[in-house]
Amino acid sequence: MTGTYNPDVHHRKSIRLRDYDYSQSGAYFVTICTKNKECLLGDVVDGKIVLNDIGKFVQQCWLNIPEHFPNGTVDEYIIMPNHIHGIVIITVGANNYSPLQNEQLFQSPSRTIGSIIRGFKIGVTKWSRQNTDMYTLWQRNYYEHIIRNEGDMNTILEYIVNNPLRWMEDENNPVNFKASKDLIR
Repeated sequence: MTGTYNPDVHHRKSIRLRDYDYSQSGAYFVTICTKNKECLLGDVVDGKIVLNDIGKFVQQCWLNIPEHFPNGTVDEYIIMPNHIHGIVIITVGANNYSPLQNEQLFQSPSRTIGSIIRGFKIGVTKWSRQNTDMYTLWQRNYYEHIIRNEGDMNTILEYIVNNPLRWMEDENNPVNFKASKDLIR
């Protein structure tokens, strides 16, 4: 019975806030990492991100989120070599129609932050499989934080904007990731 769910063996813990309705209006700070935190999206040079082709496509897909999810808009974001930080805002009651007339455009019937991130990751992965030799691009799941107030939003905006300047100290930087593994040994 390979693949059968067994609660005694399969106890994946959810990182989502219990009993929270992720389809309600609100702002969400998300972080999505590449598989094994490999630097697949570009590089940081002199405190500025330089995107490669995959990174440029990630940016295009991120900015196109509202076309596929009319209840979602994107705010500040940064694409780093091995992760992306961004703010997604969900608005309940948004018109569920394409801004483009007479064109058939995929639109998700689901209106949660999870469906938006899943759609984004699927779009980038599909392009990557068709245009590169990479089959798996993303780490499983993503990190999300519900933005609760203006102070929270300002702190997150500052974090996103300054992320490339802190790359040398960033825990997601492979240099630091390897150094921390070496300290454990």
